[in-house]
Amino acid sequence: MHPSDSTIIQAFDRMNPFTKSIAARLRSRRLRRFIAHWDALEALVIRVYRNAAVTEADDAEFAELRRWLREHYPEWQPRLAPYWRSALRGGQPAQDDPFVFLFAPEHAEAFCGSWAHMQALPAAREALNRLILEER
Repeated sequence: MHPSDSTIIQAFDRMNPFTKSIAARLRSRRLRRFIAHWDALEALVIRVYRNAAVTEADDAEFAELRRWLREHYPEWQPRLAPYWRSALRGGQPAQDDPFVFLFAPEHAEAFCGSWAHMQALPAAREALNRLILEER
């Protein structure tokens, strides 16, 4: 087993239920890793927003997720773009890349009380789910 496979398996267990059901038969290890990191970022954004506070652990987790996503997102960006462009963000057609918007802040504190970040999550999730369906 690849060293990072156990991390992927743990993340898969905590995955968004719908995404988990459609991703169950994915063969691409790279896409499964991307999904795991994205799910972790999504959970962090929601947690920080709800708590209206950020801990040192949250900020450290965000720094690692941000670093990983900035490095690996370019591989998936062209394939996700058509999907997020057809998604709604805050009830309006998405005008910019919700993935980039969500990992752009320097610190997790940016998510405290940020309705704009919360509104970007569904467009990103829809795009990711549609890519997963395409990959199956």
